Amino acid sequence: MQIRHFIALLLLLAGVPGLSAAAGKCERLVATGNPEYPPYLWRDPANPKVLIGANADLLKQLGSELGVAIDVIYTGPWSRAQEDVRTGRVDMIAGAFLTLPRLETMDYIHPAFLETASVVWVKRGKGFPYNQWEDLRLHTGGTLVNNSFGQAFDHYAKDNLNLETVPSLTQAYQKLLLERTDYVLYERYPGLALAETLGMTADLEALEPPISSEGLYLTLSFNSACNEPWLRGQLAKKMTELAASGVPETLLQRNLELWKTQQLQPATPPKQ
Repeated sequence: MQIRHFIALLLLLAGVPGLSAAAGKCERLVATGNPEYPPYLWRDPANPKVLIGANADLLKQLGSELGVAIDVIYTGPWSRAQEDVRTGRVDMIAGAFLTLPRLETMDYIHPAFLETASVVWVKRGKGFPYNQWEDLRLHTGGTLVNNSFGQAFDHYAKDNLNLETVPSLTQAYQKLLLERTDYVLYERYPGLALAETLGMTADLEALEPPISSEGLYLTLSFNSACNEPWLRGQLAKKMTELAASGVPETLLQRNLELWKTQQLQPATPPKQ
């Protein structure tokens, strides 16, 4: 009798989702991110519903090695992308700085896979003396809604700086060139890439030093049905291996060249 009860208990436990084969529990993940972030992420000109770039390629490689399909999709501007991950409508962010508000809604996959510097962008010829954060206090700046430059700077900016937020970097740059703001805060590579696309390279310049240099992480929503210890552990293990072998840097350089090549090509109608 006891043996039969024991076997019945094993069969019952085998049917509990959390104790079933972990790899089969989640066969597909959906990720999103900042769509104005080349060479890390940007919308595919041939299919604007998809995000491509170094971060997307890294996720694809991670998924391939784990046997999990990972789709990196466009869900809207950066603020909308973060909200979609927070609520669990999307599983992952493909590249985010570590902040306390995000730690309340998502797990970070360690280690960071890349470091990225954020700088003060100004209209060329309209710069001002700048050596430290304090030098920004007397000026009006612009940045993106829900964007972060690391916990330390975010905390300082909230208490000390006059920052206006807009949904997109294009709008932030436009306000800057119209002199409605004095500077724009954004990452160096993506900021330069978009300036080239908009034909604004000659009109903008970055002040030194950077305001921050932060690690980019993959994050997994608390509300994702796929968020379980097995997946987090496997993602961290594979990320450690890939980061140690220099894969993220290789993907970054490859996508920097891809971005430049795309800007030289004539526009083609996207897929419907």
